Amino acid sequence: MSDFPRATYRLQLHPGFTFDDAADLSGYFEALGISHLYFSPYLQAASGSTHGYDVVDPGRVNQDLGGADGHERLCSALRKHQLGQILDVVPNHMAIARSENAWWWDVLENGPSSPYAEYFDVDWDPPENRLSNIILLPVLGDRYGHCVDRGEIQLSHKDGHFLINYFEHRFPVAPRSLADVLDRAASRSGSDQLAFIADSLRQLPLPSATDRHSTLRRHRNKEVLRSQLLRLLEESDSAAAALEEVIQEINSSPDLLDMLLEEQNFRLAYWRTAARDLGYRRFFDINTLVGLSIEVDKVFADTHRLVLQWLSEGVLDGLRIDHPDGLRDPEEYLHRLRETAPSAWIVVEKILHPGEHLPATWPVQGTTGYDFLNLVGGLFVNQAAEELFTDFYGDFTGQETDFHAVVREKKRQVVNELLAGDIGRLTELVMQLCERYRHYRDYTRYEVTLALSELVACLPVYRSYVRPKAGEVRDEDRRIITEAVGAAKSFQLEINPDLFDFIGSLLLLENQGAQETEFLLRFQQITGPIAAKGVEDTAFYCFNRFAGLNEVGGDPSRFGVSPEEFHRSMNEAATRRPHSMLATSTHDTKRSEDVRSRLAVLSEIPEAWAKAVRCWSLLNEKHRVEGVPDRNEEYFLYQTLVGAWPIELDRVRDYMEKALREAKVHTSWNRPDDVYEQRVFSFVQAVLEDAEFRGSLEEFIAPLVEPGRINSLSQTLLKITAAGVPDFYQGTELWDLSLVDPDNRRPVDFELRRRLLDELESLSPETVMGRMDEGLPKLWIIHRALTFRKQHPDFFHGAEYEPLHIHGEMALHGLAFARNSAVVAFVPRLVVTLNREWGDTWIDLPAGTWRNVFTDDHLEGGKTQICCLLERFPLAFLWKES
Repeated sequence: MSDFPRATYRLQLHPGFTFDDAADLSGYFEALGISHLYFSPYLQAASGSTHGYDVVDPGRVNQDLGGADGHERLCSALRKHQLGQILDVVPNHMAIARSENAWWWDVLENGPSSPYAEYFDVDWDPPENRLSNIILLPVLGDRYGHCVDRGEIQLSHKDGHFLINYFEHRFPVAPRSLADVLDRAASRSGSDQLAFIADSLRQLPLPSATDRHSTLRRHRNKEVLRSQLLRLLEESDSAAAALEEVIQEINSSPDLLDMLLEEQNFRLAYWRTAARDLGYRRFFDINTLVGLSIEVDKVFADTHRLVLQWLSEGVLDGLRIDHPDGLRDPEEYLHRLRETAPSAWIVVEKILHPGEHLPATWPVQGTTGYDFLNLVGGLFVNQAAEELFTDFYGDFTGQETDFHAVVREKKRQVVNELLAGDIGRLTELVMQLCERYRHYRDYTRYEVTLALSELVACLPVYRSYVRPKAGEVRDEDRRIITEAVGAAKSFQLEINPDLFDFIGSLLLLENQGAQETEFLLRFQQITGPIAAKGVEDTAFYCFNRFAGLNEVGGDPSRFGVSPEEFHRSMNEAATRRPHSMLATSTHDTKRSEDVRSRLAVLSEIPEAWAKAVRCWSLLNEKHRVEGVPDRNEEYFLYQTLVGAWPIELDRVRDYMEKALREAKVHTSWNRPDDVYEQRVFSFVQAVLEDAEFRGSLEEFIAPLVEPGRINSLSQTLLKITAAGVPDFYQGTELWDLSLVDPDNRRPVDFELRRRLLDELESLSPETVMGRMDEGLPKLWIIHRALTFRKQHPDFFHGAEYEPLHIHGEMALHGLAFARNSAVVAFVPRLVVTLNREWGDTWIDLPAGTWRNVFTDDHLEGGKTQICCLLERFPLAFLWKES
């Protein structure tokens, strides 16, 4: 194996596609030219997980995927076909929905005294005393008292284990709280042994006792007492019957049940309380995913033991680190990882704002490619059409056309509706600090909350990376924090500017101390989730000026990318991080690369697009009921249909449900409006069944299909030849018109792909292009280019990236560059307005004899007409034979 992957292929493992399924395909991936399979997380996840990010036991291989035996069969197959492995790793959180997570179960049973209490990011000492040393569990479908009164919460016992049950939910009972239960059963049965166990349970150290002696004694004694109780109940029918009677009495008495529940280390609560009162850090706003304290040595060791073992044994060659922005100190974590795996290829799932770079001190190869995805996609967007798109969007929908204004609004909404509890904890820290600084002592909790919310909304990137341990602030961090403070002052006039300056000083290490450090680290930890929810999961579904730009890691206010900007960015990438991942579709993208490639064509025909939308809207007005859907949603639907057509009604309906709820305008996941949603679904069904509309839609789309495919082919070649490691999302080696998950996790027809790959060797470029509808040109490019990279790895090593200038009347419609003076890639762009009429347009090839990888034609260096270069295939990949 080479030091770094040559090309990766992402596979989504789940119970319907297991280790054995992946192993059976290893020969296909080898033949395609892939060097490493890049797997979704496959440590033990919650039963039935369809994605693997809900890990419950990092020390085991996922049984649903085939367990350890299936994993070994996979590894054996990969070794046979000389394929490496990259694994997606989740250091930020674990799943806690079920008892499968033994660590969390122990924390619920034993509270702060659990040996695993420090594994999770739980606030045991919250501002509200009522929740001190208590974990709030927002799982109830109604108010707590109503659920208790209706008998929906019940106590049960089996094999010495007592459980609190709420429908499908199960929770452990705190051992000390059982003393009264067993006492009553002892009195009823006359069992001295039962009474002794009850007394012994009362003597257990309190859950708040966290010293080592107390926690060890508590754990030892409660397990011994559990065994004694189980033996007693097996031997004494009268004791067992009395205990069952007491349990039934408790379950039939809301008062007794409430008394028992009050003694637990957790508090069952109405699910809506999560937004403001939750005492543990979550992954975004998902209550069933709890944040890990990965900065604690033993937590890192226990969660990474198996992964690090695989790296040391050569089972794994690299890691993809999920959501590093959620970590307390991402750089510290990555250095620790690098120390234990010095030769691993490590990439991080980091959202970079245009112009933003990974911190230079992060010991990783790069990102997972969202930055490249948006950069390369922007090449095929006509920048000259921005004003026309903006004006039409504003006129047709009446919506805000300033994307950054929408982002600020939606981030504020996310803070208020989903993550208010996280801001509340920051507020408490600032209030404590204000007490220590006399100039800020008189600020109210309301003012501090408002200031923090505005500051987060104005942060121009996902997070800053100030490290108190290092005691230094990067220039980039100083710039973004200063910018955010200045913007917050200008937008939130209700707050005295001094408060923003004070908070800014804390974020820039101008005031230091233990509490100051805690606030800084907590602030940096929460801004990423707020940005993700506010931008990707809200604003991207509200700001629909041009949906093809609304992509993870993208900035929809940047309408396209010029060739000069692309070259500049690729030069920087080749110099800074030449082995970063290059992606065009991922499991997280809002639209597949082929959908975006077709949508990009709209930017070349803005007048025709606006005319079509107005025509369709007029035609479909009869299907709207009481103004539903609104014009913004209607415009979103038309873009979706154009990009993903042909598409089945069920897929459109499911996608629209997700889009509506993510937008959080008329309905949401937390507060679904069934009536509104049904009206939208009825509209969708009506327009798709309207023969006149379908005919008009298909007539409009027909001339867009081929240009969209040429865009996709161009993106694919650029991904393979630019500086970095090209990644292919499952199924995208043929045309793939998928939308956001779960749509992009539909089964892939690998048998079709394997059959088509077998046919390629005997086909000419002309035959391949003649089978465009089957996706053969895309498969052809990937296979030929990756095979060439495998045969000539030195041509792609090093940092040399040289833009090649195109001359002539259609020069703006092409892009070319050389790598290490050995290979040249040329792709067309803006192909509708080009219409394949290159005229007198040429490129100066460096001296030498060149061969086209796609056609096997030979060329001599010097002035080369583009029309000759692309005579047999719509893009060119040349290598210097001499």
